Amino acid sequence: MLLNIHPDNPDQRKMAMAVKALQDGEVIVLPTDTVYCFGCDLSHPKAIEVIARLKGVKPEKANLSIICQDLSHLAEFAVQLPNPTFKLMKSLLPGPYTFILPASKNVPRIFSSNKKTIGIRVPDNLIARELVQLLGRPIVCTSVHSEDEMLEYNPDAEEIHEKFGHQVAVVID
Repeated sequence: MLLNIHPDNPDQRKMAMAVKALQDGEVIVLPTDTVYCFGCDLSHPKAIEVIARLKGVKPEKANLSIICQDLSHLAEFAVQLPNPTFKLMKSLLPGPYTFILPASKNVPRIFSSNKKTIGIRVPDNLIARELVQLLGRPIVCTSVHSEDEMLEYNPDAEEIHEKFGHQVAVVID
């Protein structure tokens, strides 16, 4: 399903449809402030496996991050940070950054496998942050484009829907 959602004034009915898909363990495609990404509920390991398959890698090899609504999830998913690191994050987020931090024991096993770190994002995109708020927990994410692609990335939700629409529940434009 392709959902057109206004970036500055998201339709709550459409947002609820996307959240329901996440709650049901489905994978969606959502916009961030940089690229479109595959996303799923952090509490659904099978959905994390689907995201890894969509990227063409094993779950333990996938470079996955979590989208947070704000920095309040830091204490839950990252070990205590030095004050200068926290201040830097606070000054740059929300924004187009992924901070790679030491992972806490609360990070689901499938997500961290052999990794000792976790990527944390707070995108400057209202849809992404509001999805996290409505879901009540972070969303696992990874960019839709291949990390091997050297081409300029030009997001087009309709093209993404055409390519992945049969493998994901929702594509948000």
